[in-house]
Amino acid sequence: MSLINSARTWVYSASVKGRFQRVHRWSGAALQAILFVTPWVVIDGHPAVQADVPGRRLYAFGAVFTPTDTLLLVLMGLFIAFTMFLFTAVYGRLWCGYACPQTVFLEEWVRPIERWTEGERGARMARDKGPLTVEKVRRKGAKWLAYLGLASVVAMAFMSWFAGPRPLWTGQAAPGYYGLTLAVTAGMFLDFVWFREQFCNFLCPYARLQGVLCDDQSLVVAYDAARGEPRKGGAGACIDCNKCVAVCPQGIDIRDGFQLECVTCARCVDACQIVMDKRGQPNLINYATLSGERHNVRPRTVVYASLLSVIALAFFTVLLTRSPVDGNISRVAGSTYVTDTDGWIRNTYMLRLTNHENHAETWEVSVAGLDSAEIIAPAIHLTGAGTTTVPVVVRVPPGHLSAQSVPLRVVVQAHDDVLSFNATFMSDGG
Repeated sequence: MSLINSARTWVYSASVKGRFQRVHRWSGAALQAILFVTPWVVIDGHPAVQADVPGRRLYAFGAVFTPTDTLLLVLMGLFIAFTMFLFTAVYGRLWCGYACPQTVFLEEWVRPIERWTEGERGARMARDKGPLTVEKVRRKGAKWLAYLGLASVVAMAFMSWFAGPRPLWTGQAAPGYYGLTLAVTAGMFLDFVWFREQFCNFLCPYARLQGVLCDDQSLVVAYDAARGEPRKGGAGACIDCNKCVAVCPQGIDIRDGFQLECVTCARCVDACQIVMDKRGQPNLINYATLSGERHNVRPRTVVYASLLSVIALAFFTVLLTRSPVDGNISRVAGSTYVTDTDGWIRNTYMLRLTNHENHAETWEVSVAGLDSAEIIAPAIHLTGAGTTTVPVVVRVPPGHLSAQSVPLRVVVQAHDDVLSFNATFMSDGG
């Protein structure tokens, strides 16, 4: 198969039933429920999960993360990455076969729609080889129309994680979100109509890491060549029915040995099971390891698990010890000090506060560390998960400054919560 030239061999996968396909349907249903339902769940007035890019906030099950939480976001990313590393080292590409959105939508929607509109594998192959007819156009048109509808709904569900479901579905979201929704719809439609398994083979970064993350004790789908071969002459248990090849969504022959294209979906396992059950023999294709041994506790997994534990500990330590409100203070750009008409020296700062909680709170501002100083600043009303920047003016009467630069602290307080920000008061030293 090739992305660049026309040598791609189209994959016509046949339908199959079996225990692993039942697991796939249940896992697919659960993951689709997460995609479609989670944004509609409201916690403290916000979606359970939402990446508000313009607002620079991430809502996650009641917690709010802002750009000041860079360390937490990095630790979260590392936690997800090493979780995948550990899972892959133990279970191989089981994620690809049962939980990857690409696989879920292809196997639960795209291929069933194709079978419904164009028939089973043999009928589709014969029709594609035949001439262009009204029947062919009608069937493919119906299929593509269904794919377009599916892509539109999935794109809207996906963008709901960013724009929020209610604004997006009621037409109240920003125009940019609808432009992105159209782009995602077009991309998914192209994927459903043509790209399909090529995404796994050429574009997926996770698939490219399999050779690094897996070893000979990671779980794979394997063919028992010792029992199955030789196929010719009936000496081996494999009767060369090619059912395993016909059902494979990647278009590979598992009997050729381990291949990176395999997503361990176990469709070939179920297909072979049906045939071997009729013959009263054990299955020739099963989940196994390349070494024939399986030890979940080994150097690779111990390293991954240890790093994962350290990252998790660091994440929760930072999360549980962070202040509910943080911020910073800075001098107004280009300003030093101003002498007012009454002789007082005035410095102006910008105070920025970010609320990490979902409830509103009012903060009072005061100054400390500088005798005789007065502060001019409004009470700061912080909305839930909001960020506010206010000007803060500090004035000092003449004759009360011993140097041109004097340290001070701007203090903000709400009930028992107190934050202090260090600043410098500039003057002529008089």
